[in-house]
Amino acid sequence: MINGTPQSHVDLDDPSYLEFEYVRRLGHVIDLMAAPGDPLRVLHLGGGALTLPRYVTATRPSSWQIAVELDAALTELVRRKLPLLLPDRRNRVRVRVRTGDARAVLEQVSPGSFDLVVMDVFAGATTPAHLTSAEVVRAAARALTPAGIYAANIGDGPPLAHTKSRVTTVLAEFSHACLMADAAVLKGRRFGNLVLAASRQPLPATALGRRVAGDPLPGRLLAGTELDRFAAGARPITDARPQASPVPPDGFFKPPPATG
Repeated sequence: MINGTPQSHVDLDDPSYLEFEYVRRLGHVIDLMAAPGDPLRVLHLGGGALTLPRYVTATRPSSWQIAVELDAALTELVRRKLPLLLPDRRNRVRVRVRTGDARAVLEQVSPGSFDLVVMDVFAGATTPAHLTSAEVVRAAARALTPAGIYAANIGDGPPLAHTKSRVTTVLAEFSHACLMADAAVLKGRRFGNLVLAASRQPLPATALGRRVAGDPLPGRLLAGTELDRFAAGARPITDARPQASPVPPDGFFKPPPATG
C-alpha cells in the first residue's frame, strides 16, 4: 500500500500467482500473445513491486525486460524486501529497473525494440495526464514491433468518459483493440480497473474473452463493433487537451468491515 492505495501484490514463492483482477487480465494478454514459453521483450511503464516482470520471467524465462519506476525509494524497498530471483533462487531475473519518468523513457527507446509495452502508471490513485495522450500512444506504437501489443491499466467509473476517450485515442493509432473489465464496471455501475489492449495486428480476442469470463471474478471483453459502439462520440486525448484518469470515490480502497 502507498498512502492508502493498493500498489502491488507479489508471491515470492509463486511469481505466476496474480492477485489483482486487472493484473490477471494483463497476464492473459501475455499468455496468449506468443507460444507458451517463447521469450518476450517487454517495457513496463510503472514498476511497483515488479509483479508482471516476475510473471513474465516465471512463464517465459528467457525474456528481456525493462521496468520504469519514478519512485526511487519504492524501487530500493523492493530490491531489499522482494528480491528479483528466479524460482530456483539462484539466478537473477533479466529485468532492468530504471528510475525515471515513464514517458521520458518511452520516447528514448529504439523503434521496434519491444513486443509488449505495458502502461500501468499511477501517481497516488490516478494516471497523470501526460501519460494518457495520443502522443504517448504514438510513442508506444513506435517502440513496438509490427505485431507488438500496447496494454494499459485504466482506473475509471461512471460514466466511463475517460475510458471512452482512451479507447478512441488508441484506435487512432492501432487497427485492433479490446477492453476487459468486470461487467459492473463496463456497465458503468461502479468504479474499477479496465485493461485496454491494442495492436496493429489482430488480437486473440476470442481466447482472451474466454479467459476473462473464466476468472475468479468473471469479466467481459469488448472488441470490434462492440468496442466502437462503447466509445462512439468520444474525443481523443491529446497533449493540447490533457486528461488524467478520475480520482476514485471516497472509501474505494477501504476493506469491507469484519463479520462474525
